[in-house]
Amino acid sequence: MCIFCKIVKGEIPNQTILEDENFLAFNDINPARKIHVLIIPKEHYDSFDVIPPKIMASMTEFIHKVASKLEIRKSGYRLITNIGEDGGQEVPHLHFHLLGGEKVGRLVR
Repeated sequence: MCIFCKIVKGEIPNQTILEDENFLAFNDINPARKIHVLIIPKEHYDSFDVIPPKIMASMTEFIHKVASKLEIRKSGYRLITNIGEDGGQEVPHLHFHLLGGEKVGRLVR
């Protein structure tokens, strides 16, 4: 079982930002910016490449709610997902990094 599935099951504590029946948003334990939240589906999907589009549509709505709760929709934020080894994915469970609360800088140098 992956680390994010253990978090969903309550086996590993987290600092929840927002949760509903399908998704969970929580603070990253090693933040890269003032705001760094991980957003995951509660059901396990290895990556963005395999999530059904209808579930991704619901996840988009959830991400909007997270950004609104954090009050960063107006100022802006960065949303990142890594796919596969070459894409930098470290945990094989679809997750988005939401970064904000300050200027996040260039994406790639």
